[in-house]
Amino acid sequence: MSKLKIFITFLFLISHFPSLAYSNIYDRAFIINLAKEFVESNTPVPIRGKRVIEPASIDSRITLKPCAIPLTANIPDNYSSRNVNVKISCESSTPWHLFLPVRVTVTVPVLATKYKINKGTILDKSNIMVEWRELNSIRSEILDDIDLIIGARSKRTLSQGAIITKRAICVVCKNENVTIIAKSDNFMIKTAGIALKNATFGEQVKVKNTRSGRTINAQVNAINQVVINL
Repeated sequence: MSKLKIFITFLFLISHFPSLAYSNIYDRAFIINLAKEFVESNTPVPIRGKRVIEPASIDSRITLKPCAIPLTANIPDNYSSRNVNVKISCESSTPWHLFLPVRVTVTVPVLATKYKINKGTILDKSNIMVEWRELNSIRSEILDDIDLIIGARSKRTLSQGAIITKRAICVVCKNENVTIIAKSDNFMIKTAGIALKNATFGEQVKVKNTRSGRTINAQVNAINQVVINL
């Protein structure tokens, strides 16, 4: 075909399909990066958490068509926090779309045992450590501050590498001495007591006041310490 015929054919296509003159052909790297950036902007990251976003490759059998306008990305309503299918769309007069799987791995700091810990063991820096674990593998409320639980006891035997959760420890333990703090906006009183059951952070627990002999309900707020708000 002569150059003149090619030029005439080009003019014909532009005159009948003007969008072709302005269409962009987006390569695989561009689409993959578009999906990654969209997921980064539209999925949450826990406080102190880390996130790794890994888009899949685009099947080599897929032919990427031109698009006369910028591509758009969207995450369908039904998706898991770990695997996202990002919809990449061309909304021009000749629309098309494809779905690109993206894996999202979120890790958070947790307290874990350095070695096997028997029931009743006092926790400290010698037997617990901070590790990064996948958020999806955690089923209970986690702890991530060693200093917060130094002096707590394990309520059961914990295997090496076990995640330490609020349920796994007693912050005040049955028959052990505790400090009772009674406070209001204007004053605060401290007295001694004995815990009548095991409890962890935020839980209500029955405590016997050793001075008055009265049994009261108080809230656990620290190791061997409970609070009554007056």
